Amino acid sequence: MSQRIPVPEEVGRFYDQFTVLRDDTSGENMHFGYWDNPDSDIPLSEAADRLTDVMTDRLRIGRNSRVLDVGCGVGGPALRIARRTGAQVTGISISREQIIRADALAASAGLTHLAEFRHADAMRLPFPPESFDAAIAVESVFHMPDRTQVLGEIRQALRPGGRLVLTDFVERAPIPAAKRPIVDRYVEHFMMTLAQVDDYPPMLRRAGLRLDEILDISEHTVRQTFSRVSQQIDRTRQSLESESEAELVEQFDHADMADIPEFGSVLVVAHRP
Repeated sequence: MSQRIPVPEEVGRFYDQFTVLRDDTSGENMHFGYWDNPDSDIPLSEAADRLTDVMTDRLRIGRNSRVLDVGCGVGGPALRIARRTGAQVTGISISREQIIRADALAASAGLTHLAEFRHADAMRLPFPPESFDAAIAVESVFHMPDRTQVLGEIRQALRPGGRLVLTDFVERAPIPAAKRPIVDRYVEHFMMTLAQVDDYPPMLRRAGLRLDEILDISEHTVRQTFSRVSQQIDRTRQSLESESEAELVEQFDHADMADIPEFGSVLVVAHRP
């Protein structure tokens, strides 16, 4: 598959629009869920928090730790990390609207002393070297033009021994020709590229990071999330007032993606030596 390289400014504009369409009741997360039991019926909102917790536990942080959230969305993961650990969290996003929403959420939660948000490009992180004890990237690196460059930027921002935990979408196996148009449409619409699981060890080495763990979490995340998102969109579509809004929210049926086991998700843990 020839993948179109994402352009940060275009990704920012896309999420500006997407964020404006979300109302204040649509939750603090914009990422997939994690179900400990794949047959569990807990809602997506709870499962999304669970994914944040699974990642946070691998950061090995505590009170007074400084954490960088790369691609912070509307602030949900950063605020949850701050609540659970007492760490100081700095979130960045290429979307200005996401930063506005994240600032508002932090204020309403009374967490502005622990969580701050900045408009920034992860390809050029605006922080001095060794500014953070840990970094997290929840489903954001696939929006970056060059994963290795982003990993190198994160490595520079981490102190020696600092840990990085990320999740990424991967092609677990060759996607059947009949399903390829569905995946291509999804990847193009959301301005992402797919990695291969085997890409990560050499990418991390080139970036100056050491791999600690790579875990395929597809069975706990992908099918359940796509199924629930499809149900949510069916409900949301009825309330949209214009064709342009409907086009932004849905250009295909997410339920179709639930039936493609070759499309997966991995959790990666690394550290700066």
